[in-house]
Amino acid sequence: MKDRNERLMAIRRLINSSNISSQEELLSLLERQGFRMTQATLSRDLKYLKVAKMPDSEKGYIYMLTERQLNDPSENEELPITGFVSIDFAQGMAIMKTLPGHASSIAYALDNLNSYEIAGTIAGDDTILIIPRDGVLKGDLVNLMKSRWPGFVKEEMN
Repeated sequence: MKDRNERLMAIRRLINSSNISSQEELLSLLERQGFRMTQATLSRDLKYLKVAKMPDSEKGYIYMLTERQLNDPSENEELPITGFVSIDFAQGMAIMKTLPGHASSIAYALDNLNSYEIAGTIAGDDTILIIPRDGVLKGDLVNLMKSRWPGFVKEEMN
């Protein structure tokens, strides 16, 4: 049986990638991925993730993550991108390189995104260790950065 964190990340991925209009549709998609749960569990998960229904011209209403709805330019400008050099991944964590002296301010901004994906960060002078929650994939972190950090470009370190 898959654990709760894996299930929550699967729900987030499905909602971000598909126009889902009902819990039955979402349950069906989750079952195809190996998740077995009741409608009540799914309902609690949607509440925990702060999922809302938004009008859609094709399906009437679809599920959306509230952070996507509230992602306005003023929020994006608060995340300092000056000093970013590169990002790499190891052992399920991200290692971000910055210019000297920039790591703590970027880590502070990452922590204050209040996103589910990031459990926390540890910053040095020019390096940030980004610790994701269990079940969060490399692609989930990259997508978070791209959606909440205008101009973010993932540059793999060799």
